[in-house]
Amino acid sequence: MSSAYTDERIALLTQHGKERVLAPVLEPALGCTIVRVDGFDTDRLGTFTREIPRPGSQRDAALRKARLGMELSGLAVGLASEGGFGPDPLVGMLPWNVEMLVLVDDRLGIEITATFQAPARSAHLRSADWAEVEAFARREGFPEHALVMRPQDQDDPRMHKGLATWPALETAFHTCAAVSEEACVFVEHDLRACANPTRMANIGNAARALLQRLTSRCPACGTPGYWVTDRAPGLPCRECGAPTRLPAGETLGCLKCSHVEHRPAGDPRGADPQHCDQCNP
Repeated sequence: MSSAYTDERIALLTQHGKERVLAPVLEPALGCTIVRVDGFDTDRLGTFTREIPRPGSQRDAALRKARLGMELSGLAVGLASEGGFGPDPLVGMLPWNVEMLVLVDDRLGIEITATFQAPARSAHLRSADWAEVEAFARREGFPEHALVMRPQDQDDPRMHKGLATWPALETAFHTCAAVSEEACVFVEHDLRACANPTRMANIGNAARALLQRLTSRCPACGTPGYWVTDRAPGLPCRECGAPTRLPAGETLGCLKCSHVEHRPAGDPRGADPQHCDQCNP
């Protein structure tokens, strides 16, 4: 059965090469064509180096990019990616990356969102010692993962982006140290997708998550994006039978019509006792 996007041209506004990981996932499975759109500097919508703050939420930014791509290309369907970085959600100590993809379809009047999250390459260092900077760079996957350097601290506007060779990194170190009040530099990952292979791989995984939603169609009206809208906790512990916080059921809903479906969720044998507040308080 053909997908809802067979022969569809989908606008993708990007200046960081994201089509390289999105098109190979989406085009063969959907029969669509991802059309790279340029002519707009997406850094104007916010930068990871903080000189331009991102207004609104991660989803707001992705929707704005998708709409801009549609306007610039004249296409009715647009796709956009937006990344976010912070501490991991479990212990709050590891650098973490959340990648979000949004597809806007004005033909059907729907917006479909998918995310993928995983550990990130997003460390930083403040130092006056080239040997320490060099060790940091090696540890953080340089030169495959590019770096950004600036004098003094993370707020200094005099920055060198896209450092991806050892000579460029060392030159930037001496240049920044020479104008720093304490001869210190601040070095961090360049988090643009084109400069961060770990992030680019996460965007590819987000595309796979989006593909699952795009190929899940409402059994009532056929609209894509038929997906889980809610999960109800209470899966019984397989040892003592007490309800746990794991989902016992889930609700699927259509983005277009009112069709919903309720179904059981989780392991039919029950929850592992490690998730039970009674067995594992």
